[in-house]
Amino acid sequence: MKAAIYPGGGKPVAIEDLPDPDPGPGDLVIKVARCGVCGTDLSMTRGEMWDYGPGSQFGHEYSGEITAMGKNVSGFKIGEKIAVLPSASCGYCEACKQGNPVLCSNAGGAMVGFAEYARLPASVAIRLPDTLSLTDGALIEPLAVSLYGVRQSGIQPGDRVLVLGGGTVALYAIYWARRLGAGRIVAMSRSSRRRDLSQQMGADAFITYGDNEIAEVTEALGGAAHIVYECVGSEGMLSKAVIHVGLFGKIVSLGFCTHADPVMPAMASIKCATMQFLVGYTMRDFLYIADQMDKGHADPKALITSEAELVNLPGILEKLRDPNNETKIHIRCDCSRGQQ
Repeated sequence: MKAAIYPGGGKPVAIEDLPDPDPGPGDLVIKVARCGVCGTDLSMTRGEMWDYGPGSQFGHEYSGEITAMGKNVSGFKIGEKIAVLPSASCGYCEACKQGNPVLCSNAGGAMVGFAEYARLPASVAIRLPDTLSLTDGALIEPLAVSLYGVRQSGIQPGDRVLVLGGGTVALYAIYWARRLGAGRIVAMSRSSRRRDLSQQMGADAFITYGDNEIAEVTEALGGAAHIVYECVGSEGMLSKAVIHVGLFGKIVSLGFCTHADPVMPAMASIKCATMQFLVGYTMRDFLYIADQMDKGHADPKALITSEAELVNLPGILEKLRDPNNETKIHIRCDCSRGQQ
C-alpha cells in the first residue's frame, strides 16, 4: 500500500510503499477513504520541539470501509463504513478515567490515516449511520475537538461568546456554541475571508482585528464576552482574549500554541477571569456527533475547500505553510473510488 511517512527533522513528507496491514486479534483493517489535513500535521512536521518523530505514519481525521477483522472482533461487518477516534484508551490512567484518551500515554493510537489501508483497534472504530457519507465521517474528529472544548467550558444558555480565529477549530466552535445554547456569537479574525463561513456556522457578526475592535465586539455582543474561545494558537492571542473577556468571564484555549505566549496576569486578575487549556475529546463526543451530524443547523462539510489524492499530500503540506485560502483539505486515500 501507499502511505505518507514523515522522515523527521522537518524534512519533506514522502509517499512510500508499505506492506498491506493484517489485523491482530482485536483489530480492524479499513480501506481509507478520506483523511483531513489538520494544523497539527503542519506543526508536527516542522522539526521543532513538538514533532511526530522520524519514520512516523500520521493522519488522524479519517474514515473508511472495513476490509478485514481480527478473530476476537465482534459487532462489526466487512464493508461497514466507520470513522476513527485515533487515540486508544488503557482504561485505568487518570486521562482515561476522565474519558479523554488523547492524553493516555499507555495505549498508543491509530494516527495512520494518510494511507490506502489502516490497521486500528476495533475499540476506536465508530460505525457511521447510513445517513452519513465517508466525507462526513472524516469530519467527526475535528468536530469533536471543538465540541469537547465548548462542552468543557461550561457554556450556559444565553452566554455571549467571542471566537478568535477563522480556521476549522474556530468555525466548529461557533457551530457547537450555537447548538449548545449560546446567545450572541461574534467571530473575529485578521481578515474577512471567513466571514461567510463563520456566519453560516452560526455567528451573529464577524469582526476583523483593528484599533476599534473592543468597542465593535462589545456592541455586536450586547456586552462583554462571557466566554472567549481562543482557536488560533499563535503568540499574542491569549492576551487578546484577556482584553475581550468580561468580568468573571472565561478564556478557553483551543489553539494549541507550541510557543511561549505571554499574558499579563494583572490584566486577567482585574476581571477575575478564568483560563482553561484543553485538548482532545471523548468517545461520547464521537458517538454524539455520528448520531447528530445530519440534524444540525449547518452542514459541517461547508468547510471543505479542496480535495486531493494521497500522492499529492507532500506538496499540499508545503503549500499550506505559506499564506493560502484553504479551510479544510481532504485527501482521497482510495483513488479507485473517486468522489465519496
